[in-house]
Amino acid sequence: MALVLPFSLIEPARSGTDFSLFRVQRQTKVRRHASNCSSSNCQPVNQSIQQPIATHCPYCALQCGMRLSAWNGEVSVQGDAGFPVNNGVLCIKGWTSAETLHHPERLTMPLARNQRGQLEPVSWNEALRRTAFGLYETQLAHGRDAAGVFGSGALTNEKAYLLGKFARVALGTANIDYNGRFCMSSAAAAANKAFGIDRGLPFPVADIADAEVILLVGSNTAETMPPIMQYFDAQHHKQGKQGNGGKLIVVDPRLSPTAQTASLHLRLTPGSDAALANGLLHLLVRDGLIDRNFIQNHTEHFEQVRAIVATYWPERVERITGVPEAQLIAAARLLGEAKTAMILTGRGPEQQAQGTNNGLAFINIALALGLVGKPASGYGTLTGQGNGQGGREHGQKADQLPGYRKIDDTAARAHIAAIWDISETELPKAGKSAYEMLDTIGQPDGIHALLVMGANVAVSSPRAGRIKERLRKLDFLAVADFFLSETAELADVVLPVAQWAEEEGTMTNLEGRVILRRRAMAPPAGVMTDLEVLCHLAALLGHAGRFAFESPREVFDELRRASAGGIADYSGITYEKIEEQNGVFWPCPTPCPINDHAGTPRLFADGRFPTPSGRARFHAVQHQAPAEEPTARFPLYLTTGRLLSQYQSGTQTRRVEKLLKITPEPLAELHPMTARHYGLSAGDKIWIETRRDAAKFKIKVTTNIREDTVFVPFHWGGAQAVNRLTNPALDPISRMPEFKVCAARISKVIEE
Repeated sequence: MALVLPFSLIEPARSGTDFSLFRVQRQTKVRRHASNCSSSNCQPVNQSIQQPIATHCPYCALQCGMRLSAWNGEVSVQGDAGFPVNNGVLCIKGWTSAETLHHPERLTMPLARNQRGQLEPVSWNEALRRTAFGLYETQLAHGRDAAGVFGSGALTNEKAYLLGKFARVALGTANIDYNGRFCMSSAAAAANKAFGIDRGLPFPVADIADAEVILLVGSNTAETMPPIMQYFDAQHHKQGKQGNGGKLIVVDPRLSPTAQTASLHLRLTPGSDAALANGLLHLLVRDGLIDRNFIQNHTEHFEQVRAIVATYWPERVERITGVPEAQLIAAARLLGEAKTAMILTGRGPEQQAQGTNNGLAFINIALALGLVGKPASGYGTLTGQGNGQGGREHGQKADQLPGYRKIDDTAARAHIAAIWDISETELPKAGKSAYEMLDTIGQPDGIHALLVMGANVAVSSPRAGRIKERLRKLDFLAVADFFLSETAELADVVLPVAQWAEEEGTMTNLEGRVILRRRAMAPPAGVMTDLEVLCHLAALLGHAGRFAFESPREVFDELRRASAGGIADYSGITYEKIEEQNGVFWPCPTPCPINDHAGTPRLFADGRFPTPSGRARFHAVQHQAPAEEPTARFPLYLTTGRLLSQYQSGTQTRRVEKLLKITPEPLAELHPMTARHYGLSAGDKIWIETRRDAAKFKIKVTTNIREDTVFVPFHWGGAQAVNRLTNPALDPISRMPEFKVCAARISKVIEE
């Protein structure tokens, strides 16, 4: 379809013109609620004191309940004891979350790059016009798909939905993806292939407490989501009253704080996860511990898997994984003899070029043991980002439409086109995945303009130095954020947007529980919400009628209609029902007069699966080596992960003084034997080099790491960005980069 330039972009801005389109409300220094706030708990802010507002933490996928109150302009945080996920418990990030709201580095005016190449304050009219025209002009010169959109797992469901609609309707581009591609894509792909549905935990998180045995693979929950540890503690003590106590088996190359709480720690070689899973299943089959009745009645393709795992005898698996045969046998017996058991995976096995297969290999164990759909049992993945679940359900992914529909499905395209009031032929096809989209920047048929919302790709992308250089080659870059992140620093236009406590919207936590973030205060004067930004930009691009939303609730109502009948069906969820039930588990179909659907806390309880046959599917998986293995030149494994006091790219947490005091810089963890081999002592600085780049870090000497492995947290940017070193090798199914393992070498920094 030919591009038509809207009149609003042709007409030059004139001094004194009344731009009714840009209804930016001027607010006093005293924060107040908007009069049309739709939540019943949204109350005006008094100049001195405020009744606590129930809302949710801005960080991880637990979405812990909290209550915010204000006293003389200061915002305080309390845990919400009435929210059944965290039961009032918060981690240090949650307790300090309000410190970003009044931070001195908070963006409160749009910025645009001047002729000297510097970012300077401009009006909202100017910023929005520049953004709309930059996207339009790029498409006019290079085609619709030359404009890209990059979203985030931190966006509310409403924003994720509207961002997908904006890309495909207002811009008409196929190229939209999000940072969840770097986080949850392999787990999602594996669950969809095995079960026909992807919901991180197909049961409430509280069920963890009732499992007799838990296999936790590649997740350091004690640091990444500390409030969840109350359930692991309860699991240990509750079972202890009955007998031997609940058992936790942790699979991790590091003796992480989580692994230190385990009954059994399997310290595998990085990148050998599928071999470990196949080895465990080999032992379960050999020792007759599998559930043949469940396999026969509820699954398919087991015989192909049996044939594969027959070749993963314990001695071979020990050679591949480094896990002693005795530990393999102990783990298999704990799982096989347990009356209830769970297998939970994290980013460790998933952020690899074989991430999907790794996930499938562990799902095979859960299916063979008949755990899926059984009370206090099953397989699940621990979603990372705040809305990592909802963010991947409603249209941010390159191959997906709202309701978790596939974009190449004819019926799905017709349904969404009708909701959006466009013809099916106007809907773009699938676009490029996150890294692939960013890597095409500067190429003739690649991305020439980019809108980034809620992501910091200059830090979070693999081979981040290359991506940073790619971003500099864009004809136009706009970033919506509330701090000047490393990505925003490169932008042509920076759009200051509201933070988590300043807007209303829904999130979907790691259980599939849709919750409501309530607005506790108005954003500062000069700040818009992301939804307002998208609606204004769409109007400038000639689509005002399709983006005429006055509130997040209106966006959610359209999302409900768009998701109806899809895998992730939200059609029966309302803001009122969320408040009544303390969250609603999807799928929740449209309510009917006879029986209002209450949501689905536990999936697969009837033994059926949303696959063509109604059965869960085994997948025969072979272990494959990582894209890079150590060599004489690069003799070590480099792996990355998170710390307790920091979160994601650190755009927020690195600005909180209390958190930065705990971990002021990233430390490279080395085993004492490795340190001695290189003549290093604690506190020395080293160069870590991979085939992509080199970076300098201070070392921490600890026996908690393997001798062949170096661990560095990824929360820092610039010269301390470990993602400058990571490998962008992609999983062929999920397109997940291989963050968790690459070949590296180290050398001591000689300071002058």
